[in-house]
Amino acid sequence: MQQSSDGRFRVLPGRDEEEWLLLDVESAEPTYVPAADAPDLAVGNRVSASLRWTDGDPSIDEVEVTAPTRFRFVRTEEAVFQAAQECFEAARSAGEAMNSRVTYSTDNEPNGVVYTFAEQAGQRDLFSEFRDGVKPLEPLVARAAESAEPPFSVWVLDPREPFVLVYIVLDPDGILEETMRDTYL
Repeated sequence: MQQSSDGRFRVLPGRDEEEWLLLDVESAEPTYVPAADAPDLAVGNRVSASLRWTDGDPSIDEVEVTAPTRFRFVRTEEAVFQAAQECFEAARSAGEAMNSRVTYSTDNEPNGVVYTFAEQAGQRDLFSEFRDGVKPLEPLVARAAESAEPPFSVWVLDPREPFVLVYIVLDPDGILEETMRDTYL
């Protein structure tokens, strides 16, 4: 028996190199599909796709990239930038687990939004939860899109600090993006 459905998804890394995780942008329902069905996709792309299930296994019939946003997930020993550190310290002072702030270029133009999430007690790994779609990034990207036009570049960093950092770079071709790549890749 064959089923099919259409939807809007965010592309995330699969459980291995042979698959993509398509996370429904409305429901956050995960669907793992063969990467070979859409080899030109990149992690972070927002897509419109037609999916087909044959014998219980999903595959992609058609896919179109609607926003070529790019997500990068990096565990790093590099120091974090000052805006991220200040954002986290403000959250800690207020007794909050999460905080955000807009960053600005040297011309005083908004160039990104940084979010810091305090490490969680116990076995919870926020970095993995973002990467695996358990904790969706979609609300943060949607909030950035309220005041800037996608595509964006989204960096999820797990530094040696006691927090996980999500940085939405508003211009994926700009100087800030270049600096992030030079520092964290």
